[in-house]
Amino acid sequence: MDPGLHKGASLPDPAAHLQDMAAVRPGLGRVHPGSSILFLCDMQEKFRHVAYFPQIVSVAARMLKVARLLGVPAVLTEQYPQGLGPTVPELGAEGLRPQPKTCFSMVPAVRQELDARPQLRSVLLCGIETQACILNTTLDLLDQGLQVHVVVDACSSRSQVDRLVALTRMRQSGAFLSTSEGLILQLVGDATHPQFKEIQKIIKEPAPDSGLLGLFQGQNPLFR
Repeated sequence: MDPGLHKGASLPDPAAHLQDMAAVRPGLGRVHPGSSILFLCDMQEKFRHVAYFPQIVSVAARMLKVARLLGVPAVLTEQYPQGLGPTVPELGAEGLRPQPKTCFSMVPAVRQELDARPQLRSVLLCGIETQACILNTTLDLLDQGLQVHVVVDACSSRSQVDRLVALTRMRQSGAFLSTSEGLILQLVGDATHPQFKEIQKIIKEPAPDSGLLGLFQGQNPLFR
C-alpha cells in the first residue's frame, strides 16, 4: 500500500488526470469543428500570377466545402480590392462577405469575428501570399494564444524561396504545418460521422500538386 495513502483517502480520478495532461500539452495541435475557424486570405483576380494559384484556390475551395458541411465558420479577406480586384469565383465563397483590408494581416479586419467566438482555439489558414499576409496573420494569431494550422497546399507566393522561408518561419514561431486532407480528416474524426460520405467525395481525388515536394525534401536544412 502506498504509504502516502491513509484510510479514507480518495484515489486520484483517472479522467481528471487525463484532462490535466491535455491542459498542459497545448502543442498537440488537435482540431475540432466546434473550436475552429477557417481563414481565407486574399485569393483575388490580380494575384492570378502567383505560383500555383489555380491549385491553391482549388484546395482552399475544398477546405471551404468541408467547413460548410461541418459547421465550421469561415472568414474571407481582400487586400485593397479597388486595385487588386475581387475574390476569384473558383473559390466558391458565395455567401461570405469579403472584409477589405490594407494591413498585411487578416486579424484587424476580422477582429469582430474573433471576439464573437470565445470558444475559438484553432485557425485553419489558406491563401496568399505566404511571406506577407499569411505570415503576419499567423504571428498575430499566435500572439493572441490561438493555435494556427497553415494549410500548406493552400498557400503560395510569387517566389518559392519566399514561400519556403515563410513556412519555416511560421513553424519556428509555433504554427502547425498541415495538409488539407490531414486537417479535413482531423475535423471529421470518424468514418461514422453523418457527413463523412459527402466529405469522402470531396477528398476522393488527391489534392492537386502545388510544388511542395521539393520544399520538404530531406536535404532541405530549413526543415531539420
